[in-house]
Amino acid sequence: MINRRNLIAGGATLATGAIAEARTRRATALQLPGRSLPPLFDDIEARTFRYFWDTANPRNGLVPDNWPNPNFCSIAAVGFALTAYPVGIESGWITRAQGRARTLATLRFFHDAPQGDTPTGTTGHRGFFYHFLHMDSGLRYQQVELSSVDTSLLFGGILFAGAWFDGDHPDEREIRTLAQAIYERADWPWFQRGQKAISMGWHPEKGFIARNWDGYNEGMLVYVLALGSPTHPVAADAWQAWTAPYDRFWRGEGSTRHLAFAPHFGHQYSHMWIDFRGIRDAAMRAAGMDYFENSRRATWAQRAYAIANPMGWDGYSADIWGLTACVGPADLEREFNGRICKFHGYAARGPIAFPDGLDDGTLAPTAAIGSLAFAPEIVVPAALAMHRSYGPRIYQSYGFVDAFNPSFRWTDVALQTGSVDRDKGWSSDSYLGIDQGPILGAIANYRNDFIWSAMRNSPPIRRGLERAGFSGGWLATPASSRAPG
Repeated sequence: MINRRNLIAGGATLATGAIAEARTRRATALQLPGRSLPPLFDDIEARTFRYFWDTANPRNGLVPDNWPNPNFCSIAAVGFALTAYPVGIESGWITRAQGRARTLATLRFFHDAPQGDTPTGTTGHRGFFYHFLHMDSGLRYQQVELSSVDTSLLFGGILFAGAWFDGDHPDEREIRTLAQAIYERADWPWFQRGQKAISMGWHPEKGFIARNWDGYNEGMLVYVLALGSPTHPVAADAWQAWTAPYDRFWRGEGSTRHLAFAPHFGHQYSHMWIDFRGIRDAAMRAAGMDYFENSRRATWAQRAYAIANPMGWDGYSADIWGLTACVGPADLEREFNGRICKFHGYAARGPIAFPDGLDDGTLAPTAAIGSLAFAPEIVVPAALAMHRSYGPRIYQSYGFVDAFNPSFRWTDVALQTGSVDRDKGWSSDSYLGIDQGPILGAIANYRNDFIWSAMRNSPPIRRGLERAGFSGGWLATPASSRAPG
């Protein structure tokens, strides 16, 4: 059994022999063949797991939005953390009892936290939760929105915990009970406010956000969970409201044609918990592929964009690529290669010809590594190249830092985060939970379907997909889990 002492502190490497032993145990337990990866990925996986285990508040399970600036919790990061704990258990980095205790503390908090429509003194409303929470009290942070998508990402982790902790231990029975109760409390039709589509959010000060989840982005999970609710489901035509704008999102031709969304997290988040391989809704049946293939093509499109490099940034190549939402050096303008360029702090980045595209030369390792399950043939070389080319500038205690920009070499500016090297450019010194999560999830799913295998038996996931019109693939096989819902 690997314990916490085996984990790296600073720049050391994990004990690879012990990791290999744990990996073999995991594959044997799941009766899956497992897929091999270079040793670096064992280290990436372990360091990324440590982000969630080390930075969470053990009393309530809340996870900081970013580190080392733990000013507030991101509920989406909590969803990724709840998914990470079983990965740590199966890898031997924590015991089942440790993971169970942390999970139970988290679920007890969200089950018992105060709900209501007042601007202060609550954690959520109508079964949903505010985007950011105070790390200690768990109450709403400033005036953030009640978030339908971030609550859905939290629910993804909660439902996975309920599906994975399937033992007869009293704490595991309680985990399943709480997971079901928290999910079933959400009033999804309320978020539709009389429409078919679901609003992005709500503020007690000013009501619903006018913009809906529709088209193509990270919102698929919102609709699957809303359709799958046994207590407060939306009508089946909500999925048609989601897919109605698809015509505006198609890019490419032939084998490159795909539904595009510039920040690559939109192709990753829902896929962390839902195995879209071989299952299709009406839109994908018409397109002749599934959403997994769509994300594979989108991943290749990210690499193709870096090779073309239309903005002429330094560092982009066939093996150094990946644009998504991430931190950046600063909000300012500077002359670069004879033109005035605008740089950004935190921003959603992506290929400029895609919906919501923005490219200021800032690359995010999560964009590539979080796509491992879709396209390992290009993601593995990318991870190795980033590690080899930039080393400790971008690879530190919790794995790859959030972002780096090889073109940003100005040392005379006030940075929002990170530091500048005259040769290597800017790199952040922080980690974001919502960017760490896809890295860990993609590695686990690629190795042996770890998250997918549990969630294929989750009643809300199956029910939501079927009500959305999905069929084929694993949906044709009856579920066999005692997962809640």
